[in-house]
Amino acid sequence: MGSVHVDETIFTAVELQQLHHQDLTNQRVERAQWVLKSPEPPGPWQKLLHSVKAIVFPQGKKYSAVSFFRGLFPILSWGRSYKASKFKNDLMAGLTLASLSIPQSIGYANLAKLDPQYGLYTSIVPPLVYSLMGSSRELAIGPVAVVSLLLSSLLQKIEDPTVNPVAYRNLVFTVTFFAGIFQAAFGIFRLGFLVDFLSHAAIVGFMGGAAIVIGLQQLKGLLGISKFTTNTDVISVLECVFKSIIHEPWYPLNIVLGCAFLIFLLIARFIGKKNKKLFWLPAIAPLISVVLSTLIVYFTKADRHGVKIVKHIKSGLMPSSADQLQLTGPHVGQAAKAGLISAIIALAEAIAVGRSFASIKGYHLDGNKDMMAMGCMNIAGSLSSCYVATGSFSRTAVNFSAGCETVVSNIVMALTVILSLELLTRLLYFTPTAILASIILSALPGLIDINEAYHIWKVDKLDFLACIGAFLGVLFASAEIGLLLAVSVSFAKILINALRPGIEVLGRLPRSDIFCNISQYPMAIKTPSILIIGINSSLLCFANANSVRERVMKWVTKEEDDTDEKEKGTNIQHVILDMSSKFNVMNVDTSGILALEEIHKKLLSHGIELAVANPRWQVIHRLKLAKLVDKIGEERILLTVSEAVDACLMNSKGAGVSSC
Repeated sequence: MGSVHVDETIFTAVELQQLHHQDLTNQRVERAQWVLKSPEPPGPWQKLLHSVKAIVFPQGKKYSAVSFFRGLFPILSWGRSYKASKFKNDLMAGLTLASLSIPQSIGYANLAKLDPQYGLYTSIVPPLVYSLMGSSRELAIGPVAVVSLLLSSLLQKIEDPTVNPVAYRNLVFTVTFFAGIFQAAFGIFRLGFLVDFLSHAAIVGFMGGAAIVIGLQQLKGLLGISKFTTNTDVISVLECVFKSIIHEPWYPLNIVLGCAFLIFLLIARFIGKKNKKLFWLPAIAPLISVVLSTLIVYFTKADRHGVKIVKHIKSGLMPSSADQLQLTGPHVGQAAKAGLISAIIALAEAIAVGRSFASIKGYHLDGNKDMMAMGCMNIAGSLSSCYVATGSFSRTAVNFSAGCETVVSNIVMALTVILSLELLTRLLYFTPTAILASIILSALPGLIDINEAYHIWKVDKLDFLACIGAFLGVLFASAEIGLLLAVSVSFAKILINALRPGIEVLGRLPRSDIFCNISQYPMAIKTPSILIIGINSSLLCFANANSVRERVMKWVTKEEDDTDEKEKGTNIQHVILDMSSKFNVMNVDTSGILALEEIHKKLLSHGIELAVANPRWQVIHRLKLAKLVDKIGEERILLTVSEAVDACLMNSKGAGVSSC
């Protein structure tokens, strides 16, 4: 009786174990169906419509005229809760910002080879439009040094600003219009990733090179040189300066005035950095310099002794320039190209500045909405005698330090500039150009970041190559060549990673269901008779399909060779491709599908079965359309690598291993 009881107990345990295995199998099959029966992913038109709705409609709200306008104009949302206490802070910040913006705008217009009033116009319309549509609270909008240099270097090759200033000015407005169109398109179609091709390293190098070039350009104002080269490279500029000093009369009073006030500006900047409570000193120092130098020239009649002065600045509001846009003619293509380059540089600077200050204040900056806002402000600017505007780092830092609460500080600044145009332009007649040069020079140290360049060198040598390429290209060729070198290196880096994606052999970490790269985690354990491979590429496509196929088969051959001398049964019987979010294989094209099909056929010819773990939405959808799921077998498409391993072990012929 006892033995019968024991036999019954043993039979019951085996039965329970079988039931448990059957239950696990059923659960695994059910979860696999989640992968196979996923709904059809949205098409490209649905994605486009969704992106437009996401920009113009606030999240979580029904689509209506009210939500549309609130999404398009954020000021309608936060404006309802705007308080007088905030306005007091914004008023002080806006006035402080205007004291810095007015002299800088005049100087940057000179850098862009435009009359001074166009720099002031650019500090009116774009800030007002951005205040209605932008999402950054601190970003100070207006002309900046780098974009001003970029425009002059690109456009004076097409139209000479000294020979034909009207045609040059019209070309600038046209480029501004195209820049706005491109920026708005980037925002609407969520093409912000195009700006990312200009990497952080490239921006650091470009800004550093541009700062040196801008500084050398200011020698014209400091030395009072009349004829100056149209080239921006270092060699041409220095050659022009030396020739002017030797062959042309120059007046030391220009350099005395310029250097004296440059020292004053740098001291004010140093004091402002050391003592945060005196943030207003470097902000107001340029305006003080303009006022004092103008008075000095006026009372001493220094303009009669060779000091170059600004002379006439047209007063009054900005005129319409809609009829001056050159949308037909021989230069449209060149204007569009310059507009695209200017749009990308302006966006890269503005978004980087805006995000850095948004992170300090602890709120999110909507990059796509800001791109659309900057596009609209530059389109509006091109119709009202403005050139390309963007967010300025130096003015944004002043705006932040002055305690701004919202973009109302931009509105206050714009209104102050309007009053200046109406009332103060005649007083600026005797302002020496050397002072404008010294104001620009004082703002340049913030553009050169040697510590960041050294950090890039330590972390990533390829990134440093992009950085130094942009720096040397701007310095010795042109801004366009510098950008081209930087983007080329960035593209090369992407292509290298795309053409040779990482192929990793995975093993199970001890006492877990986590599978990791065995090279990174030597303690990871391989599963006998199973080879688990991860494809580290976001897109399995024509560019890398053959490489992936060859390297997968090489790993299979290598694993088989390594097990030749081991006991029978340890040869590879299953290959599992991990296509989960860990490896981020987001999509596959027809070449990628063909490569997977060839891998499946070759493995079958070697008596090896293929399984796929957790393919992403677009991937499984296309595998089903291509009938590859039917060829592999639905039972071999699993939700996780762990379940794929268990399924392979249970289906292995003669495998006595129940776990790894």
